[in-house]
Amino acid sequence: MTDIDALIADMTLAEKLAQLGCVWSTQLVDDSGFSDDAARRLLRDGTGQVTRIAASTGLRPQGLAVFANEIQRFLVEETRLGIPAIIHEESVAGFCARDAVQFPQGIGLGATWDRELLHEVADHIRTEMVAVGARQSLAPVLDIARDPRWGRVEETYGEDPVLAGELGVAYVIGLQGSAELRRPGAVEADADDQPTLQPRARDGVIATGKHFLGYGLPEGGRNHGPVQLGSRELREVFAEPFAAAIRDAGLSSVMNSYSSVDGLPCAGSAMILIELLRGELEFTGTVVADYFAVDLLRTFHRIAPTKGVAAAKALLAGMDVELPALDCYAELPPLVEAGIVPEQIVDAAVRRVLAQKVALGLFEDPFVDSDVAPAAFGTPTGRALARRAAVESIVLLTNDGTVPVDPASLSGRTIAVIGPAADDVRLLQGDYHYPTHLEIIYGGTTDDGGLLPQAGGAFAPGPHYPESVTPLAGIAAALEGTGATVVHERGCATTGDDRSGFDAAVAAAASADVVVCCVGGRSGLVPDATVGEARDAVDLALTGVQEELVEALAATGTPVITVVVSGRVHTLARVEEASAATLLAWVPGQEGGAAIADVVLGVEPPAGRLPVSLPRHVGQLPVHYNHRAGGGSSAFWGDYTDSPTSPLHPFGFGLSTTTVGWSDLVVEAGSTTEPTTATVTVTNTGSRPGVEVVPLFAHDESASVARPDRQLVGFARVPLPVGESRRITFTVHPTRLAFFDDSFDFVCEPGAFRFEVGGWAGAPARTATVDLGGEVQEYRQVQVVATAVHVDER
Repeated sequence: MTDIDALIADMTLAEKLAQLGCVWSTQLVDDSGFSDDAARRLLRDGTGQVTRIAASTGLRPQGLAVFANEIQRFLVEETRLGIPAIIHEESVAGFCARDAVQFPQGIGLGATWDRELLHEVADHIRTEMVAVGARQSLAPVLDIARDPRWGRVEETYGEDPVLAGELGVAYVIGLQGSAELRRPGAVEADADDQPTLQPRARDGVIATGKHFLGYGLPEGGRNHGPVQLGSRELREVFAEPFAAAIRDAGLSSVMNSYSSVDGLPCAGSAMILIELLRGELEFTGTVVADYFAVDLLRTFHRIAPTKGVAAAKALLAGMDVELPALDCYAELPPLVEAGIVPEQIVDAAVRRVLAQKVALGLFEDPFVDSDVAPAAFGTPTGRALARRAAVESIVLLTNDGTVPVDPASLSGRTIAVIGPAADDVRLLQGDYHYPTHLEIIYGGTTDDGGLLPQAGGAFAPGPHYPESVTPLAGIAAALEGTGATVVHERGCATTGDDRSGFDAAVAAAASADVVVCCVGGRSGLVPDATVGEARDAVDLALTGVQEELVEALAATGTPVITVVVSGRVHTLARVEEASAATLLAWVPGQEGGAAIADVVLGVEPPAGRLPVSLPRHVGQLPVHYNHRAGGGSSAFWGDYTDSPTSPLHPFGFGLSTTTVGWSDLVVEAGSTTEPTTATVTVTNTGSRPGVEVVPLFAHDESASVARPDRQLVGFARVPLPVGESRRITFTVHPTRLAFFDDSFDFVCEPGAFRFEVGGWAGAPARTATVDLGGEVQEYRQVQVVATAVHVDER
């Protein structure tokens, strides 16, 4: 067993700081492969981490594993202390690696409202990462999305802290391999069964919750923009998903937000990283810098005159590891020697880094079997899971009965699949899918190629697209042998004003019996992307002339099913008005086309629900369901002079192709110290199988501070065969109803609470109001208990 204290005592200051830094993997190679000369130059004192082998190269799984082993061999055999490195990667929407399964982007996973799915997705990602020696992922994104102009909304799980928190918990448990998904809040979970809150040594991956904190509400929706938030909102809304992942899943790492909060840049704020994160939320893992965030204290936030001062501010504020490379932290020695930065602060950060390496088993065996690595990638099980995830993510927004289309009805008839997203593999991918993300390396955005360093030869990053199914391919495959004819026209691009393809598209639509029009955006990080990191927008309409294309197709009189394939939260009123049905497929990943075909053709029921509110117009932003009292309308007439204040579609909205009935709501009031239970029966009263997402909202009728009009306190995703019923019981602990009062104590107050079950925000299926008894009870945010959900057949 490694004696960490003895190891630290034997380390030079340079070796300690190396453990708090990182080295780019692509800087450790030459034209023939791994370079001993580069390693001797960059790794002479060791390193804490290695940056992104998979997400920076075109290596296939065996090559990734071989390269990782070469790096670890050098560190173990050729450095004085022999300390292996943690290799970190990205996995917001699947392992960002060549040949890895690419799942729906984060916002699509959020639309599933499915904890078990998130757990399975992360578990699959874990197996791929461990196979090639990657032991930390810079995921999940736990930011709360409050401004759809911000390009990174697509990476989040949406606007609600409870939904994001519970999905994040499921993801973290799956990735870290710390326990089965058996905890309060999981469907049919044993409320007494708590997970082991440590990553498994041999096959666990460190999860990194990001970005702490408030990143999803930047000024003007601009990436990295300042955030203006009060302390109450910061904790109750933006910190809550992180708090959940820490207390319920043992989150091992946290990454800072690039933004400043009320003037405090997060990367250099002890109030945020120490007082709030480590103090109030009791986080004990490592804090890692988002790329270049330490130097941005100097160049962007301008709170440090030099790299050394920026490093001192970050380290003293609780930043353990500088990513993506040792830069500012390399300037710390004179500040440590002068006593400005106490060496015990350095030692504490090093101790946390080494403790995680011990927990991962890296000191015992940092190597992987490169020969078996490919077997973990692209498996039939993984692709089936990606298809299931994409199906579950699709939200049916409008429908006049056209969806589902019965394949048998198309025999001898024609279906036209039209639009820029109908047959473009690239548009299935979000900004953290592979290879979309790697465009920042090979995309030619700077004189030397990309925004990040790259290597050549076998290490060149692409593009290498995963094997994918477009909507056209998915529909054609599903209709093979039915006697249906499938025709295709692109119509237009996602951007620009070129309408030269309209005539052919309109002609195809006019001669067809039904049209599937696939429109959307191009997600990524480079200038030609319409959404994604650093690709913010002021106009939330579909880009280019895509809305005109939908209208032109509808004018033929042929029913148009519009499928929106985009990570942007769009204003879709114009599209919906022209369409017989509208589906939101987000950025569905490599199986997206098959999933779209499954839903359109009735193989699977539409069951996604909005994890965000869809605005009517950009001018009403911000618009989210859980606004505080008085926030949902304009006094005193209610609406704007030119628009309703309500969203086009609220949080939780999503149509079904069957009908459901609700009955027997029983709410048994607890108290400020005892749980409240809410039980309801839901029945499939239609002729088709369905899946119902059952939310439970609570509203505090009178409180000591202004509270949200409603807040999500629990949810279940329930399959419903035709004619069958399910009895759902929610057990709501009083901590789930607690908030920061006027004295800034975290309390549950007695009084009247309205509980709303089913439907969506503002349109519940059933409601009941009860009185919580007891006295004002003080808790802490770390004590919040997730709502337990139990589902019985009836």
